Amino acid sequence: MFNLFRDSHDVGGVVVDRPGVATDLEPRVAPSSHRALRVKVASTGFYAPPRVETAAELAPRIGRSEEWIVTSTGVQERRISEEPVEVMGAHAARAALGSGRPPDLIINASTSARQLIPDTSVFIQDQLGFEGIPSYSVHATCLSFLVGLHNAAALVAAGAYHRVLVVSAEAGSVARNLAEPESAALLGDGAAAAVLEPTPEGEASEILDFLMTTWPKGASLTELRGAGQRCHPNDARTRPEDNLFRMDGPSVYKMARRRVVGLVQALLSRNGLRPDEVDWVVPPQASGPALELVPRLGFRAERVVNIIRHYGNCVAASVPMALAHAAAAGHLQRGNRVLLLGSGAGLSVAGALLRW
Repeated sequence: MFNLFRDSHDVGGVVVDRPGVATDLEPRVAPSSHRALRVKVASTGFYAPPRVETAAELAPRIGRSEEWIVTSTGVQERRISEEPVEVMGAHAARAALGSGRPPDLIINASTSARQLIPDTSVFIQDQLGFEGIPSYSVHATCLSFLVGLHNAAALVAAGAYHRVLVVSAEAGSVARNLAEPESAALLGDGAAAAVLEPTPEGEASEILDFLMTTWPKGASLTELRGAGQRCHPNDARTRPEDNLFRMDGPSVYKMARRRVVGLVQALLSRNGLRPDEVDWVVPPQASGPALELVPRLGFRAERVVNIIRHYGNCVAASVPMALAHAAAAGHLQRGNRVLLLGSGAGLSVAGALLRW
């Protein structure tokens, strides 16, 4: 039931293709101890830029047909931002904050940066009209929101803060590599935010578990080499293509698939749950075909949140956009078990199990 791929399974911490034949001899990281955090996602919000780019519009730019884009990626349209990331982030943050009081901490959980210095969270706070609120960024590529959520929850549970705003705003389209149709056809822009608070007495909401693993040998599979020391803007050897996104999709898929399956197994097992006991799954909006595989883990297909058709892959904002979309649609009810999943460059995979 847990096995996403019929030809591979996990035996004694080693991935095998068939009984007794090991194909991955890497040592597995021992599961970390965990405890539930009495923290609730009090509210969410998302923002989609008004400009829509259809598959038909993109097709001639990447040398593929509209049908190829939709079939290969599941993306019929995506949003393209004509605003800075901090403006998108502020839109989503206002939607999440509503008429409530300001946060006492702002975490920008994004890959897209306004500039290297100062930190993008400063610009988001400025757009919101706040002053004096501590703010910083968490950068874990596509996993930035999940990592930021866990960091925020730990701080709230410890009593360090009481109302934390986590914002993901991504403008991935600006770094699309049109010479790589597979990735260029996926990326879109958008933003989402969540507000975390202590769970009041008498309520059941909590962060049940969080698990993340990182496998550095996958670092070269997904890259944007520019802006850092390796390909510094002032270095004459830096080329324009160093500032474009590149991904070895097949290799990423091959490396990530077994680790995602193992991570899901671990999260469910150590919380005593079966897949059909999870009310909603919010997976990474990586691609349409990838999303179609999630029910093969045993989850109910109608409970897998899928918004990629209209928004594409919005990098770190994908998971919170899908979460906020499900919340706005009224799908999430307090007490529901919600599983958030993600993968990111590095290569890393992570999951968070919530009682909504």
